[in-house]
Amino acid sequence: METKAISVSVVIPTYNREKRLPAAVRSVLDQSLSPSEIIVIDDGSTDATPALMGHFPEVRYIRQENKGVSQARNHGIRVAKHEWIAFLDSDDEWLPRKLEKQFQALERQPQYRFCHTDEIWIRRGRRVNPMKKHAKYGGYIFDQCLPLCVISPSSALIHRDLFDRYGTFDPELPVCEDYDLWLRMCAREPVLYVDEPLLLKFGGHEDQLSQAYWGMDRFRIRALENLIRSGVLNGAALAGALDTLCRKIDIYANGAEKRRRLEEAHSYREKKRYFEARYAAIRSG
Repeated sequence: METKAISVSVVIPTYNREKRLPAAVRSVLDQSLSPSEIIVIDDGSTDATPALMGHFPEVRYIRQENKGVSQARNHGIRVAKHEWIAFLDSDDEWLPRKLEKQFQALERQPQYRFCHTDEIWIRRGRRVNPMKKHAKYGGYIFDQCLPLCVISPSSALIHRDLFDRYGTFDPELPVCEDYDLWLRMCAREPVLYVDEPLLLKFGGHEDQLSQAYWGMDRFRIRALENLIRSGVLNGAALAGALDTLCRKIDIYANGAEKRRRLEEAHSYREKKRYFEARYAAIRSG
């Protein structure tokens, strides 16, 4: 594949990651297939990120007020100039042939407009094996996306038309914003999976958003509610979403009770009763 055939903007959101950002940027610059543009969206960093980016003249650097990772990614999508958009979190790194392998796969199967890859997990400097629940899939993977997020933003390569059709990241979700968007897309789009680890995904550090919130399922509950209420699901997809939602509500309500958040637990129990009735109606009909 020739470099001229590629039309992709790489969007890297960042916030106060002066120590990790350079490796992420270099991993894009070192790709065997060069992207058309690299955009770093600085979400109001207060560290040395602005000065640091002066050392990367190849990168389009845009600074915004601190609004969260969803707004940063969405800003990148808006200003991106090219047909495909790839994301890279500023604490992750691509392996050198990541884009090349994805575009080769898309060239063989051009009907796909969403592509992701396998990944290598690094926790506190050591490689760890993902659990079975984190397994990756291709095709129509909506059912596999329901329990938890199985597509890493840093591996995703998406045709920009999908954002026009299904929307962008929800800024109302401080975490699980990727879970929310993948559900919206995967409910109606097949996904091409490159079964090769092409991403180094680093975890276990203090500034990970997933470490900042307890009860992550409450954000997945909100995402599932929004999707169900949107009316785009029907049949087995709707039944699966309702079943998953009721299960997650039950788990979250139990956790709230253990923390003596009794009013919150009661509210979620009421919510569960409403959606259980909808699920029962679908099963009986």
